[in-house]
Amino acid sequence: MAKPAARTARLLSWHWATAEGQDVLATRDLAAILRYYRRVHGESQTDTGERLGYDKTYVSALELGKRRLTDVGSLRHVAEQLALPPHVLGVTDPSDADHRAMVQFGHSTVRLAEIARQSGHASEAVAELWPLVARLEARARDGHTEREVLRLLAEARLSLGTALGNVLPEERLATAAHWTSKSLEITEVFGDPGLTTTALRMHGNELRKAGLVGAAVNRLTRAATLAPDLDERAAVLPLLARAVGVLGNGTLFDRVIDEAQQLLEVVDHTSLVNPVALREIHLRGLVSTGRAREAIRLAEDQVPSRTIAVAPQWRVIELITTGSVRVLAGDRHGATDLLLGAVREATAQRLPHQLQRVLRAAGEGLPEVRNAAGDALEQLRGEMAA
Repeated sequence: MAKPAARTARLLSWHWATAEGQDVLATRDLAAILRYYRRVHGESQTDTGERLGYDKTYVSALELGKRRLTDVGSLRHVAEQLALPPHVLGVTDPSDADHRAMVQFGHSTVRLAEIARQSGHASEAVAELWPLVARLEARARDGHTEREVLRLLAEARLSLGTALGNVLPEERLATAAHWTSKSLEITEVFGDPGLTTTALRMHGNELRKAGLVGAAVNRLTRAATLAPDLDERAAVLPLLARAVGVLGNGTLFDRVIDEAQQLLEVVDHTSLVNPVALREIHLRGLVSTGRAREAIRLAEDQVPSRTIAVAPQWRVIELITTGSVRVLAGDRHGATDLLLGAVREATAQRLPHQLQRVLRAAGEGLPEVRNAAGDALEQLRGEMAA
């Protein structure tokens, strides 16, 4: 059997971002790390041995502490295959030159990860961000709390949480909210309204996705209040409208969506603040607040022209919401076409949460869609070994 690719390990590295994974890594004990890795990925000692290039007996000896790895080359190899930051196994020290170089280029890593996420490659964004976050976390634990490092840690935590919010299934979304929350622990200390607004906005959205809607509205309302300018406020309002819609508060939803639409006329359009994205949020909010007929009428209106490139995941979201409205309108054929398109896109982008939305939209009335979404979701879950 061929040894599993290192890329597969990197794509599954979000397991190390959980609270339990963090506790295991903090021990810096290879035996404990190997046992945890095998458990969360459902691998036998033989499987892990094939990944590492060792036989089952050697893996067993490592886990029992009967054998130890001491040479740098072997430790680097294990770290790479298991998606571990090298310093966890003692290969580098957080204060060495390699770490300083990592901090120097850390902001670029965060920016590139954000570009990857917005381009439909959230798994790759997680793979890039996790080593950075782990190294910065270790530095903070060791008492290195320079202002520049802490700000980078806040930005990296926030970006990691948001990327995890794309690639995790619904039952795991609390992990994404955990990381955005950890960012807030730092950002509010800096007294930077722009940074705090961004952190509150992104954390609020992850809370909504995790089902903590009341807390989400609280964070998003605060973000809108703190926003230092109209551009920042315009970035908050669509997400606030979505959360308020989930609560079923039609009056507040209308007020927020109306202001968001007004701000479209005076702010620069982005991948979130644009007519296409706002129309999707409007549709979903009308359905959530019990106004299906209004949603159907809006869905039948001409789709606004795309004044800015919409992120690929937004295309998936749009297809699902429009398909859901088509279901309410009794248009089974149109709904099927839209939702099957969403399944294809969500599978390609590795978006299990969106596949779960398709399953709810299909219900029992669209078995073809339900089967396709269910199969795709099981495929992704298998790949993640969740």
